[in-house]
Amino acid sequence: MAVFKSFKAVRPLPEYAEKIAALPYDVMNSEEARGMVEGNPVSFLHVDKAEIDLDPSVNIYDEKVYLKARENLDALSADGYCAQDENPCFYIYRQIMNGRAQTGLVGCAGIDDYINGVIKKHEFTRADKEQDRINHVDYCNANTGPIFLTYRENDFISRTVSSWQESHAPVYDFSSDGDVRNTVWVIDDEKINRAIAEEFAGIDALYIADGHHRCASAVKVGLKRREQFPDFDGSEEFNFFLAVAFPKNELEIMDYNRVIKDLAGFETDEFFEKLSEKFTVSAYEGEGAYRPEKRHCFGMYLDGKWYKLEAKDGSFDEDDPVLRLDVSILQNNCIDPIFGIADPRTDKRIDFVGGIRGLGELEKRCSSDMRIAFAMYPTSLDELMDIADAGRVMPPKSTWFEPKLLSGLFIHKLS
Repeated sequence: MAVFKSFKAVRPLPEYAEKIAALPYDVMNSEEARGMVEGNPVSFLHVDKAEIDLDPSVNIYDEKVYLKARENLDALSADGYCAQDENPCFYIYRQIMNGRAQTGLVGCAGIDDYINGVIKKHEFTRADKEQDRINHVDYCNANTGPIFLTYRENDFISRTVSSWQESHAPVYDFSSDGDVRNTVWVIDDEKINRAIAEEFAGIDALYIADGHHRCASAVKVGLKRREQFPDFDGSEEFNFFLAVAFPKNELEIMDYNRVIKDLAGFETDEFFEKLSEKFTVSAYEGEGAYRPEKRHCFGMYLDGKWYKLEAKDGSFDEDDPVLRLDVSILQNNCIDPIFGIADPRTDKRIDFVGGIRGLGELEKRCSSDMRIAFAMYPTSLDELMDIADAGRVMPPKSTWFEPKLLSGLFIHKLS
């Protein structure tokens, strides 16, 4: 049974929403963020990447950064840019990109559900990245970036969300990051909010689609507060964290492609010979780039030409939910044994290109700093859920979600 509840969001006044809303902190570096906030003193990047307001010599993990984040967050309300809703609400958050819409509910999930496995994860987290967000949440006394959750669709929730959209005007409606349209409705009817929460209580599992580090960090801050307040009764806001829950049928995973610096010392003919042991390799005769059209097929770009690779029968375990992933097949049959890249998380010879950049970006990289590229068929939501249900984790860089959830539209105070 999943806990997903309404809450009193701190959020922008409508006239400031577009200026405050920002891409999540982890999709750009500090230098890029400084450029993005020029002329916009209320961008939420001043909260999520507060080092941009300090001298570049300051370490991004210095306490000064977290103190500055808290100062900037508090100023948004003190200066009249944000205000907290008087009553707990759910919020409908719809994004439209390239004609495709995804609509989710903004609310708060329970830290106990993460601990007991009702909220399922599919990635490992890094301690250093966790600690950064632990400090950020702790100093700000707030969840500032939503966790991206998904669940198997529920007719009642979908009908309720659709009905509210049709009968109420949105509070925000603006475009960001190119052509992504962001629209928000506030569900301020206590009876409807109670019914939504009761319906979520009948859902067996929520799945983290994106935001594993933010989620783990929010949970650890909640546990820290429990130690500080041992008389807690479970209703305190620090027992919950900010999330947007989307039904599975609203979402789409994009390809997450690979580029590699060299052929690991192999001559081209020798490389193709090694590759042919596990893959059927054929030259692509079509126009433009080859985009894989089904599972277990891969595009390969080398020396100005595209090739189609198809995994041979017996080259992977079709019964194992992790080993049958295309990212696993390529890693285990090519990237590791041929290129010697056993740990793609740390090896500097490999890089990853999100599908949002298009296959042309792979060709571009191969004419600059890389030699060979692999185009992937996207991982599916069913594959993600199967792996999470099995208590397993995906290989690194298995999924790429677009559009990104904006930060700054909803802030969850921990007290």
